[in-house]
Amino acid sequence: MHLSRFPRLHFAHLPTPLESLPRLSEALGGPHLWIKRDDCTGLSTGGNKTRKLEFLMADAFARDADTIITRGATQSNHVRQTCAIAAKTGMNCHVLLEDRAISDHPAYTQSGNVLLDQLHGATISKRPGGSDMDAEMAQLADQLASEGSRPYVIPVGGSNEVGALGYVNAALELTYQANERSLRLDHLVHATSSSGTQAGLVLGLQALNSGIPVYGISVDHPREIMQENVYELARRTAEYMDLDPDLLARDRIVANSDYIGEGYGIPTDSMIEAVKLMARYEGILLDPVYSGKAFAGLIDLIRKGHFREGENVVFLHTGGSSSLFAYAQIFDLPDHG
Repeated sequence: MHLSRFPRLHFAHLPTPLESLPRLSEALGGPHLWIKRDDCTGLSTGGNKTRKLEFLMADAFARDADTIITRGATQSNHVRQTCAIAAKTGMNCHVLLEDRAISDHPAYTQSGNVLLDQLHGATISKRPGGSDMDAEMAQLADQLASEGSRPYVIPVGGSNEVGALGYVNAALELTYQANERSLRLDHLVHATSSSGTQAGLVLGLQALNSGIPVYGISVDHPREIMQENVYELARRTAEYMDLDPDLLARDRIVANSDYIGEGYGIPTDSMIEAVKLMARYEGILLDPVYSGKAFAGLIDLIRKGHFREGENVVFLHTGGSSSLFAYAQIFDLPDHG
């Protein structure tokens, strides 16, 4: 795979570290745990969207755009990283935040990622939960175009065949890191939602014939919908890369939806436990919406014996720790004031 055939900007801090988690591995028993630190990609506290935005922003410049439009939930990590790269490249940025009524606490509506969106100078507007957000973006694009702007619309999560190239590239990077250490990777686990991260990883690892299975833990969609979304995007990405989409076996797309709880962004007890364990055993911050729920799923699967003793399991950290401040009240930490 020669990804240099596709336009790309280079601003991510790559390669991201691949680190052992020795204390957590011992505490949980079972497999050897590793973490791929895509929370260290740079760009406004980092996260997985930075890899996607390297390709998306290059495509925007190739199309002579001067304005970026995207969308997400109130505490969207994708929106925060998009606002940051728009600022860095001198683009105007308009973001639509969907109010999913997760919380009306000021910490949720005004701090965390929302605060960072504002610091990066984006134009922010809200839409009620359940809105057709893609239609809302299209309408905004038409309005801005009529006013003389040249808008480029980035889908939710940066998840289309252009953005997914970022995680095809991540598959190359991870495989190289493992090979350099003579480290056999038995499983790769991560949070999955808008499909781009998992689609890129599955396609990249399959094209490399790596033998590394990808295990997505959904944070919003039911299993059947999540798996179908990933499969379809992986096939479209393969076609975009002039690869045979039939190299993707449908049964290699795995998305477990058992750890969503009451819904997207709504805290669970297992997520709170996972965030605390990672912070207190390894000094690493997870986020409440994505990596916290996904790692909670990994913990439960280890306890149930899904991953065997002696296996090497990599957890892909997708970032988002800045949203912890929007959820501070849920962690029931002692007040030392």
